[in-house]
Amino acid sequence: MNVKTRFAPSPTGYLHIGGLRTAFYNYLFTCKHGGKIVLRIEDTDQQRSVEGAIESLLRTLVTMGITYEEGPFLVNGKLEQRGDCGPYIQSQRLEMYKEHAKQLVKAGKAYYCFCSSERLDQLRGQQEIAKMPTKYDRHCFSFSKEEVAKRLEQGESYVIRLLVPEGKTSFEDAIRGKITIANQEVDDQVLLKSDGFPTYHLAVVVDDHYMGITHIIRGEEWISSVPKHVLLYQAFGWELPVFAHVPLILNEDRSKLSKRQGDVAVEDYLAKGYLPNALLNFIALLGFNPKGDQEIYSVAELIEEFALEKINKSGAIFNREKLDWMNGMYIRQLSEEQYLAYCKKFTPADVSVDEKKLKRMYLVEKERLVRFDEIGAKIQEYQVLPEYEASLLVWKKADATDAKKQLEAVHTLCEQLSKETWYDLSLIEKAILQYIDTNTIPNGNVLWPLRVSLSGLQRSPSPFELLWVFGKEESLRRLHIALQKCSVS
Repeated sequence: MNVKTRFAPSPTGYLHIGGLRTAFYNYLFTCKHGGKIVLRIEDTDQQRSVEGAIESLLRTLVTMGITYEEGPFLVNGKLEQRGDCGPYIQSQRLEMYKEHAKQLVKAGKAYYCFCSSERLDQLRGQQEIAKMPTKYDRHCFSFSKEEVAKRLEQGESYVIRLLVPEGKTSFEDAIRGKITIANQEVDDQVLLKSDGFPTYHLAVVVDDHYMGITHIIRGEEWISSVPKHVLLYQAFGWELPVFAHVPLILNEDRSKLSKRQGDVAVEDYLAKGYLPNALLNFIALLGFNPKGDQEIYSVAELIEEFALEKINKSGAIFNREKLDWMNGMYIRQLSEEQYLAYCKKFTPADVSVDEKKLKRMYLVEKERLVRFDEIGAKIQEYQVLPEYEASLLVWKKADATDAKKQLEAVHTLCEQLSKETWYDLSLIEKAILQYIDTNTIPNGNVLWPLRVSLSGLQRSPSPFELLWVFGKEESLRRLHIALQKCSVS
């Protein structure tokens, strides 16, 4: 099967998490079938375009590992376009769209409209009062060729509208099956605006045809526009591509994912320390579930399993707790070198801790970390011993007297540990457990007060890890504070 897909975002400032999923689905499908991807920038709505947004988008795609064969690339900070069907930025293709809009007028498939914005607003208001669909009334369609030519010659402002025929328009959706919409529900859509820019509808059809796009995979919000696109394909006499509209991504309350209820920009998630592969794994499963008993997939596995027919029709809930869990799983899979590099990247610049000690903190937290932006707070927990009540030192199956006795014994043991033991986590653990075993003491009676005395917290890393991180001097200092609390109480 010959496959060519496209990802066609608008440069509005950031890459939406839904846009990332669309790009990734196109990537998975294309890789599965050995095809090509085009990246196209759809900037015909100049009012919404944000300076620098294209460069930001390209950097984000590189970070996420989503590659493409044709389109704009960022090379040494400058945009460079590669491929035979460019340019791939719509604002650089205006003459092509204008030519095709006028071609449709000549063929009787479109017409000039000279209505002012005031007339259109008045028409819309009247239709709303009458509870009628808001559509253009074809006022200008009745103009003779002579009238149109006269107005054009006089330099009147105009748009070009699609002439929607009577009947119905049907198309096959690879995810949703056959969809049919009555043409009376379709407005005579503006194709070319008065400023010479095309609307989305004309530009997308022209571009997809000339760029050889075989499969259009995009969000379901575009379904209502497809009849207009089908009519345009038919008006030009072009072959239809395969359409596939993926479900919306929803908040927990099933509303459309929006910034009002949390982050929606991919860049925001990366800045919080979510790993690119974890984010890709997570969004891939928003509407697509290859196997019921598996959650963690490599990109290679997702490519192998991906099929448009497996995508759900209903909206997918964006569960942030699941994303956190998944990111934690990916953190655990990092090599020590990769993990430490991420930790350093996210460690606040004002942290002043010995490098060896800092590395130990990083390694201890690897099994607990959910996002890398948590690392600063984790380091702070090691640096400051919080105030705590002496009662917290008592294990639930023991009493204050026993807690003090065990802390005194462990304090003495720690004083006697060799320098080599303090450098080795396994040796520290062995020494403490040997004391417990030799004296036939329940683990909790020793390990609970020891851990609390070192952390000051009800929940923390194990006492062996804390001893290893703090080293002899700091560990003994914290044990001494705990013993003083026991004495006072």
